[in-house]
Amino acid sequence: MARLPRLTLAAHPHHVIQRGNNRQPICLDNADFQTLKDVLGECARQHQVAVHAFVLMDNHFHLLATPPTDEALPKMMQALGRSYVRYFNDRHQRSGTLWEGRYKSTLIESDRYLLACMAYIDLNPVRVGMVAHAADYPWSSYMHYAGMRPDRLLTPHPLVWNLGNTPFAREAAYAQLVQAGLTSVQQSALTEAALHGWALGAPEFLDALQKKTPRRLRKSVPGRPSKPAISE
Repeated sequence: MARLPRLTLAAHPHHVIQRGNNRQPICLDNADFQTLKDVLGECARQHQVAVHAFVLMDNHFHLLATPPTDEALPKMMQALGRSYVRYFNDRHQRSGTLWEGRYKSTLIESDRYLLACMAYIDLNPVRVGMVAHAADYPWSSYMHYAGMRPDRLLTPHPLVWNLGNTPFAREAAYAQLVQAGLTSVQQSALTEAALHGWALGAPEFLDALQKKTPRRLRKSVPGRPSKPAISE
């Protein structure tokens, strides 16, 4: 089956995953993590992509970002990939590819999935057993939204402001959201949509979105179409 073109539409949040080749490390120490974050910030500003959440892991990273145009996110990811690979190869005296093919991404419905996706991203180090709490991991967006450390990389989505009337209320609400975690249904939906490139949202949202693009947004229903009944 031919691979579907990547779906990117302006003014919608996208969950992005980029892995290291064969799950190999993309960051070996704090200097690598900091450089990857700095390059991400530079590329996001250059292409005016709003980064709402992120987590940088040793062999992959997640982003939640909204591009201003259909081309901005792919251009940002291309610039990020090329710049960071040059740095990493030079610093660690290696050559060749660093990434496992092209990045994975999915477009998500803000009202239904944006806050869940933010928590999903910030909980990644907890899910894999690296830390006990999201606050214990320094390379994610959690500390910013929990009021522990401001981060210039981040542009809060408007829905974040609905968490409370004051910064303290919003920070407490987000910390509580992450502490509560995700349901298995939410976690599975976010993972599968990002890995396979299907848009994620309510049926009516997907129906409206389909009018904006000829690219198929949902997984096909298995099996052949049923034949119409024959009148006797």
